[in-house]
Parts: sequence; C-alpha cells; structure tokens
Amino acid sequence: MKRPHLAWTTSLLTVLFLSLAGPAAFADVLDKTDTVSGVKLHYRVVLPNGYDPAKTYPAVLAFPGGEQSIETVERTLENNWKDQAEKRGYIVVIPAAPGGRLFFEGGERVFPEFFTKLLADYKILGGKFHIAGVSNGGISAFHIAAMYPQYFWSVTGLPGFLPTHEFTPKGVHALAGMCINMFAGELDPDWAQEEAEEADALRKQGMKVQIAVEKGQGHAMETLAGAGAARLFDQFEAARGGGCGK
Repeated sequence: MKRPHLAWTTSLLTVLFLSLAGPAAFADVLDKTDTVSGVKLHYRVVLPNGYDPAKTYPAVLAFPGGEQSIETVERTLENNWKDQAEKRGYIVVIPAAPGGRLFFEGGERVFPEFFTKLLADYKILGGKFHIAGVSNGGISAFHIAAMYPQYFWSVTGLPGFLPTHEFTPKGVHALAGMCINMFAGELDPDWAQEEAEEADALRKQGMKVQIAVEKGQGHAMETLAGAGAARLFDQFEAARGGGCGK
C-alpha cells in the first residue's frame, strides 16, 4: 500500500527539483539601456545556455534592418540569432539605432566606446566579435567593420555589403583580415547584383569572400531563419579557425 505513495512522492520531488533547477540551464535575453558616447543606446543581449560570467565566449554583434528600432531588434533576434546562440554557446548583442539614426548615418557614433563597454561586461573570445546584419543592418555591419577592423573575425550581410562610397582602397584594406560572407535572395535582384559585383571586386584583391544566392527568396530570407541560421554560425566558427572561403 505504501508503494504508490512513495512513487508519488518521488515524482513530486522530481518536478519540484526540475522547476527549481530548470531556469539556470537556459539562456537569458537581457534588455539593456546605457548612455554610450553621450547618447542613449537600447540593446538586447543573448546569453548562452548555462552562461557563466567567469568563462570566455565567442560573440556576435548584430544589427537589425529597416529603421533599426527595438521592434526590428526583437524580430531579428528571434529569427536569426537566439536559438543558435543558446545552443552553440555564443553571446549575441543587438543594438537599436540611437535617437533613430541608422548605424551608417550617425548611429555609429556609439563606437568604439560600445566595444569597450561590451568587452568590460563580458569575456569575449580573443577580444573580437563576428559582425552581421540584415539589410540596413548588413550595410551597418560592413560600414562599422571597415571603421574598426581590429574588433572583428568576420563580417556578414544577409543581405548587406560595403556601401559604394566606402569601397575605396582604405575601406577594402580594412576588411582584408576578415572572412566576408554575403547572402541575397534570388528574387531580390538589385541587392544580389550589388553583392555579386562587390564580391568579385574583393576576390580580385585577394579577399576571402563567400556569397550565396538563396533560391526562391526575396529580401527577407527565410532560409536563414530558425534552423537555417545554423549556416551563419557555421561560418562564424570557420572564420575563427581561418577556414573561410575565397
């Protein structure tokens, strides 16, 4: 007669233990606001499963598309970054445009101070990030990578590229030490052509460039969302090992 009672007690204790222990095993998404370079900066930070502040982690600095508002931050966080960051042990930081100024139209003033803050707050592998972004965020990523190349392993546009007026010997040289990754939708011909032309020009100068045209995709590429985002993180890991394509 006691066995059912013991089994019930054991099950209850197991449920209680899991309910207490479970949250510690999962990642956090932090909603942060700081004053950086004299302006208010709102951003999200994804911490990996089982995050330990004493440990060192690889990191991604990502930028949203469109107006680069906190709403677009949330969208790209869920679509492209959160799940893989949690699973693979990455920190991902996604800022919103300060004062509504895009990160290639004045919002970049928060750098390099924002790098200094992030490197003080978190232990980042090698003191470098992978930088990436969607659409306006992709342009932002290339723009900032060319300004501060010492902070990056790789730069990725999904889609995105170095703005034409910055495609100068100085701008190109700044990207020379990084893996360069570009994605464009097959049904987004203007961006696909711009990336193809830039990739060809960079390769002719000995740069390491990978470019992919996503079949059946438009400007917003579902192939790089959810489980498809694993491809982005595969490229990040290859970049740290010096295995990016040419």
